Amino acid sequence: MATTDQRLPDAPPTTRRRGLRPRALWRELRSWQTVLLLVVCLLGGLPTAIALTPAQDVTILGQHVELGARVPTPTLSGPAQLVQIGNTRLDITPLQVWGPMRPQLTLGPVQRNAAAAEVLDPDRTAAARAQATDTLVGGFVRWYAFGALGMVGLCLAICAVAGCARMLALLRRQSRAHEGHITVAELWHRSAGTVGRTTVLAVAVSLLAWGACGWFAWSGATRGLSDVRSLTQLVGSYHLSPSPVGPAVSGYTGAVIGDSRAARVGGPPVPEATSDDIACERSADSLAAELGAVTATSVRNLACSGATIAQGLRGPQARGPSSVPAQVSLLKQMTGLRYVVVEIGPNDLGWSDFLTYCYGVPDCADRFTAGEFDYRLAAFDRDYGDLLQDLAALPDRPQIVIMTSYDVFAPGTDPGACPDGRGPAGVPGLDAAKTELMHERNQALNDVLRAGAAKYDMTVVDPPLEPLCSPGAADGLGPDLQGLADRYPFHPTGVGSLRVAAATARLLDLDERPS
Repeated sequence: MATTDQRLPDAPPTTRRRGLRPRALWRELRSWQTVLLLVVCLLGGLPTAIALTPAQDVTILGQHVELGARVPTPTLSGPAQLVQIGNTRLDITPLQVWGPMRPQLTLGPVQRNAAAAEVLDPDRTAAARAQATDTLVGGFVRWYAFGALGMVGLCLAICAVAGCARMLALLRRQSRAHEGHITVAELWHRSAGTVGRTTVLAVAVSLLAWGACGWFAWSGATRGLSDVRSLTQLVGSYHLSPSPVGPAVSGYTGAVIGDSRAARVGGPPVPEATSDDIACERSADSLAAELGAVTATSVRNLACSGATIAQGLRGPQARGPSSVPAQVSLLKQMTGLRYVVVEIGPNDLGWSDFLTYCYGVPDCADRFTAGEFDYRLAAFDRDYGDLLQDLAALPDRPQIVIMTSYDVFAPGTDPGACPDGRGPAGVPGLDAAKTELMHERNQALNDVLRAGAAKYDMTVVDPPLEPLCSPGAADGLGPDLQGLADRYPFHPTGVGSLRVAAATARLLDLDERPS
């Protein structure tokens, strides 16, 4: 029987030198253990390396961008992906990539700065785009290089585990054959060649697979981008217009859609009011009623108190126990319309939140509320764009009139001596700095309203309303807005509604549009 002092003969030096020669590697490649190891490295190590490689942070045109790859899925091919922070994930369908390495760009929130504006400067556009391309390519190259290192590390770890398993199997066979014990040095001597060859093969095959995935990713991206000429082609377009609701309606020259300002909450009730008139708190001296009187035409009032673009104009609106159909859906059933007046915005921004906050704190010009306002304004901008598309596609192509938002208080004035400016007891109230801040934010909203209207060549009207805490209009009728003592503060009065209707009527093209 063999003793523990027995030693296996050393392999000849020529055998050790030939361990990594092509013939020896080829023999090792035909071993089922080696084939299994390679399969594990490819099916396990490759997607793991892609998933674990950190995205590379770069700055492109003043925007923070992360470049990487999306988490692999068990499919032969798939699209690249654009991730908008705080918004959604968009599959870039033109960029179809074979293999698991599918690019992913994470962007947002979009920053407005000088670097971003350079791409719109004719003198700097070419240089800005070239620099953006170089930065983009450089970021992906860094990610790809780090991924290759990670792939090698994973492959070596898998080979180490496989090598230990092979050594344990060798010890078990030795024990079953009753050939005695062997030392660690002898065990390594007998296994080193096999482990070395499998490791070399695994690393080589893994790097070849990584290179092939990189080539497929580059080929799919460049092939997809070659036919792309716009952002819409790249990420696709999305617009789902509200469907028509209700029976066909005729006999109206115009219509008014919007929120409580257009409905004129706080006025006398509508004669023979419908359930929707009651739910939406429409008044007999609303903008639609006054506009009809000024123009001697029939104007339908679809405005509803509390309406936003998403819930009211483009979607149904809950009003107590009832649900009011989307105003755009009702518009689509109207024939013969020659104009539509739109008054929307403050509800989408939660304007009362900011105004109430300014009443209640000594200084409301903080960065937190400023950021919240910017966020809400950006969301409104997106919804507003969808609304404009709906209105531009209405039957009969009526004239669309966009109403801007008015200032509740004159900008830069100190309304502290006025009851409406002081606010409820126990609060700091308003001052000149606060009214100027609210004016600036109102202007930001109006800039969005005007820009959208200009894109679709729509008419814009500025409501000529006298603010609160002002000396009053030349006619001596006082402010055109309801004060804090009224039921609906900051909404137009009956006189204010008439002023808005008169200003709107002057901009209507009734003589130029066929009935």
